[in-house]
This record gives sequence, structure tokens and C-alpha cells, in this order.
Amino acid sequence: MSVGKIDLRSEIPADQNAFARQPESIFDTDHAVYMLNPEGYVLNWNSSAQRAKQYKAEEIIGRHFRTFFTEEDRREGKPEAALQLAREKGKHEMTGWRVRKDGSRFMANVVIESVYNELEELIGFIKIVHDITVRQKIFETMRESAMLKVLVNTAVDGVTMIDAQGFILMFNPACERLFGYQAGEVLGQNVKMLMPAPYQQNHDSYIENYHRTGHRKIIGIGREVVGQRKDGTTFPMELSIGEAKQDGQVMFVGIVHDLTERKRTEAQLAQAQKMETVGQLSGGIAHDFNNLLTVIIGNVDLLIEKVEDTPELKQLCETVLNAGERGAELTQRLLAFSRRQTLQPTVIDCNQLVEQMQVMLRRTLSEDIDIRFTVDSNLAKAFADPSQLESAILNLSLNARDAMPQGGHLTITVNNASLEKTSYQVPPDIKPGDYVMISVTDDGEGMAPEIREHVFEPFFTTKEVGKGTGLGLSMVYGFVRQSNGYVAIYSEIGLGTTVRIYLPAAISAQTVERSPRPAIDLAALRGSETILLVEDDPFVRSHGVSSLESLGYHVITAANGREALVKLHQNPSIHILFSDVVMPGGLNGRELAEQAQKHKPTLKILLTSGYPMETLAERNLHNPKMPVLNKPYRKIDLGRRIREVLDLPAVDYFGAEVPVAPAAHASSI
Repeated sequence: MSVGKIDLRSEIPADQNAFARQPESIFDTDHAVYMLNPEGYVLNWNSSAQRAKQYKAEEIIGRHFRTFFTEEDRREGKPEAALQLAREKGKHEMTGWRVRKDGSRFMANVVIESVYNELEELIGFIKIVHDITVRQKIFETMRESAMLKVLVNTAVDGVTMIDAQGFILMFNPACERLFGYQAGEVLGQNVKMLMPAPYQQNHDSYIENYHRTGHRKIIGIGREVVGQRKDGTTFPMELSIGEAKQDGQVMFVGIVHDLTERKRTEAQLAQAQKMETVGQLSGGIAHDFNNLLTVIIGNVDLLIEKVEDTPELKQLCETVLNAGERGAELTQRLLAFSRRQTLQPTVIDCNQLVEQMQVMLRRTLSEDIDIRFTVDSNLAKAFADPSQLESAILNLSLNARDAMPQGGHLTITVNNASLEKTSYQVPPDIKPGDYVMISVTDDGEGMAPEIREHVFEPFFTTKEVGKGTGLGLSMVYGFVRQSNGYVAIYSEIGLGTTVRIYLPAAISAQTVERSPRPAIDLAALRGSETILLVEDDPFVRSHGVSSLESLGYHVITAANGREALVKLHQNPSIHILFSDVVMPGGLNGRELAEQAQKHKPTLKILLTSGYPMETLAERNLHNPKMPVLNKPYRKIDLGRRIREVLDLPAVDYFGAEVPVAPAAHASSI
């Protein structure tokens, strides 16, 4: 079967063309990610795909994705079958050999996901490819390789071996990191201990059925399942199982690949695609609507001149004119969300901009709202459209006012911030680097999670009919993203809301020369102490664990305060409690810290939160004397604060006396 190339410029429909023009930054990931049209021709190509398959974008765009299949797979029609399964199921995953440009082969795990437009019409597919050649080679060399132990112990993926009855014979260091057990805790135990329900209940019957019938369900192929850690939490993983015999005894080797990061990337890609599709739709509507409004407003203006002597008709015309102008304002907000407005970015002193807005905000908001401003004397300049930034701050302030009908506090803070690609919250299309952050915080009603997930979507509002358009936050979102920035929102029922705008810092050669960035000495931040990390968000928890473990620390995790107290009693060697402030389960970070220090007065404390500390202190959720690390944090910030707290003498923040440990035992506290 020939592998041809099409001219996409002449053959691609409009909605597919918009789909194909997704920015490369959206696919900034270590996985090969590219898009296909409904017939399977390549529309887009990221840098990881180029590294994996050796084709440059200009060489492959317009060619059919069967190019990457082996000749035998093409003869059997596997590329077409894969697309058909993705059409029918919405998502199809497979594992098999693929071919690079130079003809070499590699084993790949592939996910193909269907993408639809607003009319539920298929406009193409997103394809994510993960090279698993190394894992496949482990299977192939399992019996004869003299380097088996080295391979197993240094593998990034977890490798475990069980006997014919399911008892664990081997558990490599990667498995220890993934599941939270030490090898000595699991060797000789049934592998079911690593599985949640219903996998746990079905495991013995799978093995028994295989021994009785020889029928393979998952042996020799990869399968997505769920693993269970020592602390009871679960995580998605890909499990590949191979069979081996030694001295006549059957053994099974399992290779475990953590899918947490890939699932997060897939979710972010899906959300980015959704917002982009909605933006394209709303931008098109706004453009057409503006044309209609131009005719309406222009003709009403002419009518007003002709009925100047007829007050009744003039009043009716002015009413129509006011409605038309309000409609024009709404379309402008739609254009802001779709990122099609014309921006005039320049270098901004955000301190000065916020200070100049103080008078306007105090006049605009009700008198029972106390407005506070906090600026940074060492603030970097931002690069954005100043008038749009003013509009965004005003929109956020008005939303905060509406969330505080009985009055309250509004805090606007400006300071420097850094974002990095490995941050647990930052989407893949945000470039790492220096930013200027403007946060707007209220202590109003707050939002439930299901509302918080939709607040940036146009026309989404919780206000009564006629009280809001649902375009305020979507306008903020569109302006910030068009400015290559990032928006984060933190909100809990009863605690209030914080919205943070991150705008790129304007860097000049003069600024860099005058204030060079200091070198980061990660070695000085390393340690071997035991840290109890308490965080209810699994992505945040995973980010914290990986960051701390990479610095040498031993990390014990808990998802809430109650679980943390149990872990504290079970592990007397814990040196420091690192906890989120706002958590479900009836025990917040401040209360947890107090109870933890009652149990162990020498325990060091470090808290973290996405909310300003002033807000938390006002709600009695935080002791202002306690050290705090603000979210989102970078690995270097986390390492520095952990090291600072560990190296200071023990302090009791609740008034009790801290015993002084004997010098001989100081290292074990």
C-alpha cells in the first residue's frame, strides 16, 4: 500500500484547519504528540515526535500516519483498524512495533483520541506515542542477561517478580518508590496487597484460570490498571506481564509504568482543546454579531437625528441604541476570550498601575468592603496591555464584591513569581521563567469544586438572570492567555477566593546585567531527614514527593489531617511536618500542627497554601508566626524552605515549652 502525501492547504476544511493550527507549545511534552485529520493524515508535529521518529515537521505533515507502521502491519490494515476503533470508542490504545525514518524499529505504546467540533462532528485525532523499547528489551533478555540485576535495580519503571501462586519474589527500587513499601515489607507476600478492589478479589481466579486452561488474558501484553500504595492511595499504571521458567518453576515478571503524569498531560491537552474550540466558536459569533450591531447602531443614530422633534420616538431610539452598545460590549468580551482582540502590549510597572487604580476601586466598590494593597519594592516590569490589565483587575474586584454581599476584605497583591514546567499546576503550553503576579483575594462565599472548574468558560455564571453575563472571568482568561500568561484560581466554600494572574516579566539586557540570577546550589538543599507531607490534592502531593525525594529526603504522605496524625504516631522518626492549610476531613493545617506538636514538641512545622496568609489568619486557619511556603512553589523554593526550617532550633508556636534534646541524640530528632 502506498504512503502518499496530500496538500493540506487545498483539502482541509475550516474547522480542521483551526485544529491543525494549534500552537506547538500546547504539545510541549516529553511524549511524541501529533494530530491527524479524520482520514489519518498528519496535521501537526511536536518536537518530541521529531526526536522519536526522526522526521522534521515539513517532511511529515500531509503524509498518512501509516508511514510509521511496519510493512506487515500496513498489509494487514492495522492503521485503518486503529482509526476505526478510535472513531467507535472515542479512544483507542495499542502497543506494537513502529518504524523510524532510518528504517529502525522501536516498541511503542500509542493512544489515539477522537476530537469533535461544537456540532459533534469528527474533525481529527490526537495521538500520543510513548517509546517503551527499553521495557520490551527487559522482557527479551530476562533469561540470559548477566546484567539483569543492574537493569532491574536501575530501571525507571517498577519491576517485580512473583511465583506461580502470586507471592512476591523480587521488588526493585522503582517499585519501592511507586508503592511506598520497602522490599522487605512485601517479599513473600501475595501481590494482591498492591491492588485495590476489584483487582484484588479477581487476582487469584486469573492465575488459577491460566494454570488450568493456559488461556492468557494479560500475559504478554500491556494493560492499564490501578495500583495501591502503602498509604492506601491509588494511581493509574500500565502493567506488562511476562512469563519465565527457572528450574522448571513458572514465574511471572511484571513491569509497572506510572501513568499519573501522562493522565495529567492528557487532561490538560483535552481542556486546552476544549477552551480553544469554545474560543473559536465565540470569536466567530462575536465577529458576525459586531457586523450586525454596526448596522443597527448606525441606523439608530440616523433615526435619532430625524426624530429630534418627536420626544417619544427619540426615547425609543435611544433605548435601542443603549441596547446595541451593550451588545457591542458583550462581543468585545467574547473577542477577549477567543484571544482575537487587538492588544497593545508594553512594559508595565504593575506597582504603579495598581496604586493608580486605588481611587477608582474605592469609588466603585461599596463602603463596607475594606480594600488592601500590597506591592513589592523589587518588582520586575511586566509585558502586557495596560488597559486590558486594568480591566481584568476591575473585573476580578467586581466579582469579589458580588461574593461579599455583607461586606468584607479585598486584598490586591503584586509580587515577582517563577513558573517551571514541572510545576503540578502549570499547563504544558506555559513557558517556564520569570513572571509578575497580581493576585485578587476576597473573604466571601467561595466556590464548590464543580463550579470552580467552569468559571473561565464564557456565559457560565451563578448569578441570577439579568445580574451577570458570565463573561467577566472569561475575558480575564482570554487576555492573560493571549499575553502568554497564566491564570490560577483557589477557592473553598466559606473561605473566599483568590485569583492569580501571571504575566511574563519584561527582561532587558540592562536588567539582566544589573541583576544577574544567582546560581542555584541544589547540593546545599539536600538532606536525609524524614518528612510527613500532608496534601489532599493527588497531583500536588505527587509533585511534592518527587521534588523532596530527588533532594534525598524520605517522604511519608497523608491525604488529610486525621491520616497524618496516624502516620505521626506510627513513625516516631519524622523530623518535619509539611502540610497544606486548607484540607477536607475536619482538621485543617493549623489544627494538625497544634496536635502534632502536642504529640512531639520537637517536631518542625512548615505549612503551604494557595491563599494569602492574611486571609487565613483572619479565619483563624493560620498562626502568623509559623513558616509558610506559598503555592505554586518550585522545587528550589521547596528545598530551600524545608532546609531552613530543619536547620533552625525547634519552636513551639502554641505556647508550650520545647524540651532540649541531648546532643548525642540531636541527629535522630
